[in-house]
Amino acid sequence: MSSTASGKNGTWRNWGGTVAARPAREVAPASVEELAAAIRRAAEDGLKVKAVGSGHSFTSIAATDGVLVRPQLLTGIRHIDREAGTVTVEAGTPLKRLNVALAREGLSLANMGDIMEQTVSGATSTGTHGTGRDSASIAAQIKALELVTADGSVLTCSEKGTDEERAVFAAARIGLGALGVVTAITFAVEPIFLLTAREEPMPLARVLAEFDELWTENEHFEFYWFPHTGSTNTKRNNRSAGPEKPVGQLAGWFEDELLSNGVFQVAQWVGRAAPATIPAIAQVSSKALSARTYTDIPYKVFTSPRRVRFVEMEYAVPREAVVETLRELKAMVERSGLRVSFPVEVRTAPADDITLSTASGRDTAYIAVHMVKGTPFQRYFTSAEHIFTAHEGRPHWGKIHTRDAEYFAGVYPRFEEFTALRDRLDPDRLFQNDYLRRVLGA
Repeated sequence: MSSTASGKNGTWRNWGGTVAARPAREVAPASVEELAAAIRRAAEDGLKVKAVGSGHSFTSIAATDGVLVRPQLLTGIRHIDREAGTVTVEAGTPLKRLNVALAREGLSLANMGDIMEQTVSGATSTGTHGTGRDSASIAAQIKALELVTADGSVLTCSEKGTDEERAVFAAARIGLGALGVVTAITFAVEPIFLLTAREEPMPLARVLAEFDELWTENEHFEFYWFPHTGSTNTKRNNRSAGPEKPVGQLAGWFEDELLSNGVFQVAQWVGRAAPATIPAIAQVSSKALSARTYTDIPYKVFTSPRRVRFVEMEYAVPREAVVETLRELKAMVERSGLRVSFPVEVRTAPADDITLSTASGRDTAYIAVHMVKGTPFQRYFTSAEHIFTAHEGRPHWGKIHTRDAEYFAGVYPRFEEFTALRDRLDPDRLFQNDYLRRVLGA
């Protein structure tokens, strides 16, 4: 996955090709002071302000016709506090760069998502997560953050601050870009450790029957179900005393690049050209990857390359509802005549205390549906969304959905807490755009 860039005509596009915008101007501040000045100038000129990272959100959460802030010069580690177990990093730092730098220092995040192309501020602001029985999203690992608010002032907050700072901290860890522009984040880190990954095919019926057991017995459990089949590919990651046994270079290239990206891309092209072939392709694809076990440092286990372009919808449902939800999704695909060429991804997270986290206040399971870029996805996603919302699902803030503020007020008990804070920090809606108007209200 690569970062996005503006075209020759000044048009910004996201990675998935679902959003385009033409900002009035772009700025790439090299310091917090330059950013604050740019925000004050935008307010004087009557322009809205949005910050964008690598453009991996499928929604228009970062789109603007005002001032687009690019944080590529606000990168790098500010400070490592080994005694406190924290690292403070500039907001524009890509997760990949952070992971490599931490590994050099003998440190690691406790958990992360399955890609690391995003900036730390973009990933946390939209609720990026991995899978974990006890360890939660990237945002849940934040200990403090710094942001520039609508009046150009710099605000720092943590769970140990004043009442107002604690309220900001509770919300701004997943702030949707609605409260200000994040400039630095302090993460909890720990001494680097090893994970043993066990990947193996497993029948869907068995996964659903044993889901609670698989979740309980593993620190990190996830699986992919291949529609039109009864097959899944499962992955169990657990801490290990070693020794380190990484995937061999040749085996890694064959499975992660040739099969998971190269051959899979060809299969997607064939399926898009001839949808009737998709069920047969799915049967072959579900059997293509063999079982394997390897042990490596965390980011090399949690993350993997994703080179096939797609669009995605993901919903968080109560963990106890995941098996029923998946059965309904499978039944819908079977009776609908839909041809779905992309696997369905299932992960989990423990409850957290972040105001608009998709796991706020409840143990959560995530179900993600995908379609290859360029394929009509609306019918599939609409049908899936109807199932997800029947279980009080909460959509990922950076992935396609149709929900609005009225819906979110019903599924987030602290929704009004967030909007009240927004009223205090951005009363004139400097950071507003069409997406935020829909999901948060005017």
